Amino acid sequence: MKFKYLIIAFSVIIVIIICITVLVPIFIAGPEYAVNFRYITFPLLIFMVLILVGMSIFFFLNYRLLSLLEREDWPALAYYLEHKVYGNGRYSSRNVRILASSYLVISDYQSVLKLEGKTHIAKPSAVYDNVLIFGAAMILSGKYGEAATFYKINMDKCRKKDKQWVRWFFGFSQLLTGAFSAAEPEFSSLAVSSNEPLITGISAYFLHNSLGKKSSNPEKCRQIAENGKKRIISLVKNPGGWKKEAEKMGTDVHVAIIRKYVDETGKWLFEPI
Repeated sequence: MKFKYLIIAFSVIIVIIICITVLVPIFIAGPEYAVNFRYITFPLLIFMVLILVGMSIFFFLNYRLLSLLEREDWPALAYYLEHKVYGNGRYSSRNVRILASSYLVISDYQSVLKLEGKTHIAKPSAVYDNVLIFGAAMILSGKYGEAATFYKINMDKCRKKDKQWVRWFFGFSQLLTGAFSAAEPEFSSLAVSSNEPLITGISAYFLHNSLGKKSSNPEKCRQIAENGKKRIISLVKNPGGWKKEAEKMGTDVHVAIIRKYVDETGKWLFEPI
């Protein structure tokens, strides 16, 4: 197992460092080194031993979880975490995120929604930390209206680093329900203000295409789209830069479900004029 060999290698390295730290100075400095040992080397030695013990404890406590993740055995991983979360009430943000992600991989969207409901009662903060994952399940299960409401309610409760994506998915959910007048302001704002390249690019793309045809002010809508397009091109420079941004976030569930639009946006951004 990769994780097993990693912890063994790390332990061996720490032991070697400890031996070098203790023995080499003795050979170099001689007996007088022992006088300063407890003041200089001993605290460092204790620190490294604590690191080794801490890493070992973490590995053995999470051995089952890490091994299932490494094997990508999602049904078994979901079963294992169900026992921890539902059985033992361990609604930590990490447990909830991994369990929800496992359900998504095996397309069990109803179980994700069930998890969101139970987590909201047991530990609301774990829902706020995973708004994008729970919202993704609602979109994938076709509950676009519920997704829009969910994103709106949690827009100011989610993690700060997720807020722009939550805003984007709120607009996307409105777009999917046909509420174009509600989606347009979100995409317009993000196209000109977002510091996330993917958000800026995809927002401009939808303004130019889907929303540009439905807007009450199509000329303004397309102008904002063009401004967003110019802004993102100046940032990513070329198709390779856009692809790099997409790959950087490609493992995130919320990006994976819109990968089709990410690729279409890349073509639109750098299409021949």
